[in-house]
Amino acid sequence: MKRWICFVLILGLFPVIPVNAEPIKWVDFAVPYESLQYAMQVDIQTAEQEKHISWIDIFALAGCRTGGKCGLASVKKAVSDLKGDKSPEELLGNLYKYYDYYHQSYTAVLGGLLGNYTVEIDGQWKPAYGLKAFSPIAAGYGYSHCSDFGNSRSFGFARKHLGNDLMGGLGTPIVAVEGGVVEAMGWNRYGGWRVGIRSFDSKRYYYYAHLQKDNPFAKDMYVGKIVQPGDVIGFMGRTGYSDQENTNNIETVHLHFGMQLIFDESQKECNSEIWIDVYNIVRLLSQHRSTVQKTDGVWQRKYPFVDLDTKSLFE
Repeated sequence: MKRWICFVLILGLFPVIPVNAEPIKWVDFAVPYESLQYAMQVDIQTAEQEKHISWIDIFALAGCRTGGKCGLASVKKAVSDLKGDKSPEELLGNLYKYYDYYHQSYTAVLGGLLGNYTVEIDGQWKPAYGLKAFSPIAAGYGYSHCSDFGNSRSFGFARKHLGNDLMGGLGTPIVAVEGGVVEAMGWNRYGGWRVGIRSFDSKRYYYYAHLQKDNPFAKDMYVGKIVQPGDVIGFMGRTGYSDQENTNNIETVHLHFGMQLIFDESQKECNSEIWIDVYNIVRLLSQHRSTVQKTDGVWQRKYPFVDLDTKSLFE
């Protein structure tokens, strides 16, 4: 299934917000790692307090003031302001007209990363609130990466790199960052063996590419399968850049990991997609890695995990 979405022209510092509430058509996600880390900690620390301060609310407020740059100073100021009694509309004044855009945008990017979950350890389920999404690289496996979003690519046609490449060892287990439904699976001339997973709220499409030759996917993977955060979905390789299936034409073993935002299903057939820079998100997710093991020849997670925010979908 193709996933496409059109963009609109952005004028000046701030995006133009359609008065007829058309779907958002472009997001430039540029939140620094330090801001992500700080806002996440505030969200977690206030989760059980009378006034829970959501990191999405924090970034929406800071984004209005900075045009989406969200430097650490602006994020700290937003947290301080949200602890008070004034509403975002009172705090922003004329800038409030951009609030809905930023709130929707950051909800689309970050909406599935924090929340309520429970993990079974030594026979006991331990509920918690916090980072419930996982690094795409399983625990215990080394990798390296750098900020490479937007770099040039030439195979097939000149284009920009729309993801983050994580370099590691051949056969490294790859896990689902977030729970969702397998929407695409198989061979792609650019991505080789790849898996595409749509989040349960349908806003995020996660793309895992260049999986291992001969053994790209975890057992029982298929289009339509429901996966949970941290489930093994495949294995790192270097397939792709070929019309012939199961071909190693990528020089370096790595995982291409990307996130596409989808605001409206009717826009998927356009020629432009909303892919965001996930480098700092990958850095953040390195704090939460899924422990996996091989049992009777099958790779699977070691500790059972339930996303409590989506649990009702399966009951």
